[in-house]
Amino acid sequence: MFGLTSLGSGLGRLVALPMLAVALLMTPAEAGKSNVGGLYSISVAGFKVGRGTLSLVMQGNAYSAKVSLEPAGIGTLFSTGKGGAEASGWLIGSRVVPSKYRMASHAANLDFYVNLAQGSGSIRSMEVAPKFKPNEERIKVTNRHTRNAIDPLSAALMPVGRSSDTLGPKACARDLPVFDGWTRFDIKLTYEGTKEVSGRGYDGPVVVCKARWVPVAGHRPSKDSVKYMAKADMEVWIAPMGRENVLIPYRISIATQSGRLVVEASKLNIDGGGSDQASR
Repeated sequence: MFGLTSLGSGLGRLVALPMLAVALLMTPAEAGKSNVGGLYSISVAGFKVGRGTLSLVMQGNAYSAKVSLEPAGIGTLFSTGKGGAEASGWLIGSRVVPSKYRMASHAANLDFYVNLAQGSGSIRSMEVAPKFKPNEERIKVTNRHTRNAIDPLSAALMPVGRSSDTLGPKACARDLPVFDGWTRFDIKLTYEGTKEVSGRGYDGPVVVCKARWVPVAGHRPSKDSVKYMAKADMEVWIAPMGRENVLIPYRISIATQSGRLVVEASKLNIDGGGSDQASR
């Protein structure tokens, strides 16, 4: 969830275990369907630089998500990038189990592309462009780093399972192991509190989580950007997506060297199907 280019890979780097075989045995039987359509405003230091759209559909245990990004406001004056991503997979209790992820974007006169096929907790196939140039300092990404990791867009889905504490501390009690095709990192969330929001398609409480970016592999430890991100002040507000046991980002805030980056819902259209689960 961080920067326009990386946001194209899944609303930033905010935000799976080998359970796909179990998921395939869970056939929906009149399971509840939930839809979310959202518009998000992207600003830096108070100036609007881009806008994004989110489309999310859940049918029983299965999910399908798409995002798109483009410059807006003063962002149209610069090469801030544009693109989109899509992902699909399954939710098993409080776990996200991705199956496919694809991202394509253009920024700084470069084209970025990622295509991941996932299953049984592992990356089965991967296409990435451009590739990193060889560098002895870079921490090599191995199979161990990509096992049980989730893509950036799937990381935006935050199931909490069956709980009466959906909008409490349990919502933030998670570490998100993210692999974006180039790097493997963790987003560690901790509970800060709740807020009330209204007027943008959702009226009600959101859970406020502090977030911390932890590099794992694919990065160069000496780079200033890596050191800065590891200490940057980050916050995520998450809200129900129409099913009280699944939350999605409402607002993402990150302190950057250019000012605070904020990605916030400007309009949400939530059509919930309750907390129905697929029959087993």
